[in-house]
Amino acid sequence: MSHTPTRADFDQYMVPNYSPQQVIPVRGEGSRLWDQQGREYIDFAGGIAVNALGHCHPALVEALTAQANTLWHLSNVYTNEPALKLAKALVERTFADKVFMCSSGGEANEAALKLARRYAHDHHGEHKDKIISFRQSFHGRTFFTVSVGGQPKYSQGFGPVPGGILHAEFNDLESVRQLVGDDTCAIMVEPMQGEGGIVPATPEFLSGLRELCDEHDALLIFDEVQTGVGRSGKLYAYMHYGVTPDILTSAKSLGGGFPVGAMLTTDAIAPSMGIGTHGSTYGGNALASAVALAAVETIDTPEVLEGVQARHELFRELLESINRKHEVFKEVRGMGLLIGAQMSDAWEGRAKDILPLAIEEGLMALIAGPNVLRMAPSLVIPDADIREGMARLERAVERLVSQG
Repeated sequence: MSHTPTRADFDQYMVPNYSPQQVIPVRGEGSRLWDQQGREYIDFAGGIAVNALGHCHPALVEALTAQANTLWHLSNVYTNEPALKLAKALVERTFADKVFMCSSGGEANEAALKLARRYAHDHHGEHKDKIISFRQSFHGRTFFTVSVGGQPKYSQGFGPVPGGILHAEFNDLESVRQLVGDDTCAIMVEPMQGEGGIVPATPEFLSGLRELCDEHDALLIFDEVQTGVGRSGKLYAYMHYGVTPDILTSAKSLGGGFPVGAMLTTDAIAPSMGIGTHGSTYGGNALASAVALAAVETIDTPEVLEGVQARHELFRELLESINRKHEVFKEVRGMGLLIGAQMSDAWEGRAKDILPLAIEEGLMALIAGPNVLRMAPSLVIPDADIREGMARLERAVERLVSQG
């Protein structure tokens, strides 16, 4: 007898580290989803900035289908053509010379941090092991990355955290100067903090970090897991700033929904990750690489990237229109199609209360902490879907205000 899963099955069979919404989407097309009852939703969540081309984009479906009928997985005892094509495409489009493939952003950041420490060990000695990160940052859920991330709630209760990790204040260069020294091996930063509230870095801050790294022979790591592959309006957010990192991490939009991650670096640094120093069973998987290449080639076009900025302006215009009526937001901020609306003082900490109301109105959205409503839709979401989605959001906000 066939069984149709329900939300209750999650509570019965799954480890309770998530608390998903009651609806179960079963089909997606473009920027719309349908649940088990056939109810339609507009998707402003984008799988948390993953579904960069929406759901079931023809270019990704074609790439996946063609590869699925050819070769799925080998292991890194061998290489494969899709992985080599993806690596070449990333190198040709960025500052990088070399690429390490993995399956997620957390793995990409883990690799970046290990490479930075190994490089410092090889070139300067064991004493040079300090890593500087920033409060409210988020770099993944491995124990190393969650410790480097600047939100202690994610590492509490798991035992002693790795040593040699310091946290400064984001967008405060002086706080970094107080921590950096000749024992610093790397500074890790998001060009725009995502989980920390959708806060873009200032140009002065990032250029100052570059100068401090150069002064102290430290590596500058940009975590572009959430901001990368078109999300900011350029292929990678560092391109907005004119600041080039030594190591860059990428995931989320890179696969357009297929699990894949990558760490990018230079010829000068890559040799420290020599044979046997690091690995990933699924890294460079043929299926993932084929889909990611299709995503990169589709996104890295003037039509898509210029469209991101136009869509950003429409989102901002409609959010500010909602706010003029209801005064629930203090500030709308972000870059490209990673947008945050910070709640006003009167609605402090109430961003999460909008989400279930939005679901009832047929809209999927996100939060970035308790005080910021977050939107990370498809980079090619039609204007009509933006307008309809914002109309649904306004109805949810109206209900929030009426409930008090």
